[in-house]
Formats: sequence, C-alpha cells, structure tokens
Amino acid sequence: MTQTTLMSIPGQIDPVPVERDITPREDGRVDLIGLPKDRIRELFDEAGLDAKQAKLRAKQVFHWLYHRGVTDFEAMTDIAKTMRPWLAERFFIGRPDVVEAQHSTDGTRKWLLRTSDGHEFEMVFIPDADRGTLCVSSQVGCTLNCRFCHTGTMRLVRNLTPGEIVGQVMLARDALGEWPKGSMAGLEVEEDSAQYTSDGRLLTNIVMMGMGEPLYNFDNVKGALKLVMDGEGLALSKRRITLSTSGVVPAMERCGEEIGVNLAVSLHAVTKEIRDEIVPLNKKYGIDELLEACAAYPGASNARRITFEYVMLKDKNDTDEHAHELVRLLKHYKLPAKVNLIPFNPWPGAPYECSTPERVKRFSEIVFEHGISAPVRTPRGRDIDAACGQLVGQARSADRQPRDDQTVSPTCAILSGVAQCDPAIS
Repeated sequence: MTQTTLMSIPGQIDPVPVERDITPREDGRVDLIGLPKDRIRELFDEAGLDAKQAKLRAKQVFHWLYHRGVTDFEAMTDIAKTMRPWLAERFFIGRPDVVEAQHSTDGTRKWLLRTSDGHEFEMVFIPDADRGTLCVSSQVGCTLNCRFCHTGTMRLVRNLTPGEIVGQVMLARDALGEWPKGSMAGLEVEEDSAQYTSDGRLLTNIVMMGMGEPLYNFDNVKGALKLVMDGEGLALSKRRITLSTSGVVPAMERCGEEIGVNLAVSLHAVTKEIRDEIVPLNKKYGIDELLEACAAYPGASNARRITFEYVMLKDKNDTDEHAHELVRLLKHYKLPAKVNLIPFNPWPGAPYECSTPERVKRFSEIVFEHGISAPVRTPRGRDIDAACGQLVGQARSADRQPRDDQTVSPTCAILSGVAQCDPAIS
C-alpha cells in the first residue's frame, strides 16, 4: 500500500483535504475516468496532439468511456488503429479494484473496492420492484464519528477522487450489464426477470450515502455527479440522485445550487442533548440551524421533498414525545419532508439497541397522523456485510478467510441501520 497521511480528525473544525483530481499510477499513465471532456482535451493537447485533433479525440474518447463503458482503447472503433496504441501508452481506463463482492439472497449486492494506492472502501446495490439503487462512497473512512454508524469507528484516510466516485457507478454498470450491447452475465436469471420492470435499466437511482460525508468532499463529489448527469455521458437525471449529509450546513445551499440533486439529512434526534451524543456534528451545526438550511435548500418542494433519516434507538430517541417534537419541527420550518424510519441493527460492541417493532410502528403512526410520510425502512442484505464499513472491517481482520465473489457467509448478518441505502429515495 502506498503511504498516505491520515486526514486529521477535526473535532469541531471542518477537515481540510489535500486536493487531487486523480490518484497517481506507478506506471505514469493518467487514468481518464472521472475527468470531464475539457480536461481530457487538455491532457491530449499536453501529450502532443494539435488543438483540432485533441478536441476530436477527447469527444470520441469521452463517448466511449461514459456512454459505452469500454475499458480498452482497442474497442474504440472510430479511432484510427495507429492512434489506439498511442493512447494506451499514455492513458488508462480504470475501475476500482474489486477485493470482494457479495450477493444477498434478496438481490442486494455489496462490493469491497480498493484504490490504486491501496485503500479500501465500499459500495452497495439494492434492487427493488421498480428501481435499482446504488449507494456510493465519497471518502475512505469518515471524520464524523456518529455513534450508531460502523464507518464512524474508522479514521478518515482521504477523500475519493472524482474517478474513484464515478468509477463505482461504472463498475456497477459493468456488473449489471448496463452498457449498450451489454449482457446480463452478472445477474442470476431469476433476478433478471422477476425484480426489474422499469425502463430496461437495473441501476436507476444513486444515493451518495456510503462511506464518508459527501459535503466534506464537495468538489470531487460535484465533479463525479456532473459526469453521471451529463447527457453525453452516463445521462442519469438529477431527480434520480440523492445526496445524504449529516448536516454540513455551509455546503448545503451550495449543493442545491451547483449540483441540484435531491437532499437527504441524517437527523436521528430532535433534542440537542441526544443529537449531540449520536451525531457529534450537531455541536457545530445545531438542529435549528440545520433545519433552516433545509428550508432554504434550492429546489426543495412537495414534488422534491427532503428526506430525513431517523434511526430508531431503544429508549434513546423513540418515544411518543420525540415523534411529536419531530412533527413540530418539520411543521415549524414548513419543510416538504419525508421521514425514513430505520430499524437499528447493531454490530458487536454497538452502544445501542433497536427499538421494538411496536415502538417503531407507533412512532411511524404519530408522524403519519400529522400528514408527513414516515415509512419504516425494510432492512436489506441481512445475510451479507451490508452495513457501511462492515465489509471493510471484516477485510481488516487478520483471520478473515477469502470468499468467492458470489458466496455469502451466514455469519455476516450484521446490518447497521444507517448503512441500508434507501431504494425509496428518488
């Protein structure tokens, strides 16, 4: 593993990352994944092509990378055969390395991935009846230390680059046979026909809800999502992309203005004392400040509601009084809101227990009675390491045994509530 200085744990100070748009490769070639068309053109120009050629080749390569999903310059049939070796000598078409892939009986898939400098992170794909949601990581580790989240037990190593972020989407498309003229080789036949009915795509939605706080990696997340939304690239509508934040208030308005995707907020408590404990970022950006930022979020409306994530913790945040206070807050700030109630499933050593099903049901009923949608999230991927950070944690165990990429260990039934990407987010 390449030595990487750990990003400092900032306490109540926002982390200041070392900016990089690519991860350097040992062979000196530049990975083009994650780079916009103009940046590709600049690189081709710097490599010796004249301006006209650089512009043309950049347009062609961009199409093959992001619209067709090719990983080999030789497959770019509209580029001269003599030009393809020139490109391959100087440039690279990357994907994150797959360390391990797990496949749940309910169709949920999870990948443990590795960067070119040797750091591991995760992504999850969750199929549903009318959509398929990819949960994408933005950082290696996390700095927020939320007490119910397994990733919060890990140190923040570094931000993921735009290529490492958008590379997750491209890898998922590879696995699902989502590129033009692709195959369904990555899926079981029974899943292929039974679980998907939408426009022919399996991957229909993206949530920036994996490892890390995306708003602490704003520029790289923005760059990656612009490629995902580019009509000449991956062409996924911004209405099908949701960014989940623990409440980095200064970046929220900027997110709405510059990226324009849906917003989800990890709320999880309605009093200062409790939220300070379980989401320490609350000590810096309190509940009222956070909800004011939500009320001002560009594009929020009844048609594009803000999702509030609320993990149900026994005897901590799950009383009738908490439910009524949640309603009061959402009404007070006139928020177009949906609340996702998340049954907490603890990992070994977790400081909390899950609320009883009866308590979760009553909490949901109270919120619903006041005209606010409050569905209870159905846990997914219970038979695999489907919690954020869980698969990385397993991988770091010295005694961990390798598994085939379609083999699921029956002992890996640990699922952290926050880690379950929500296929209902749209």
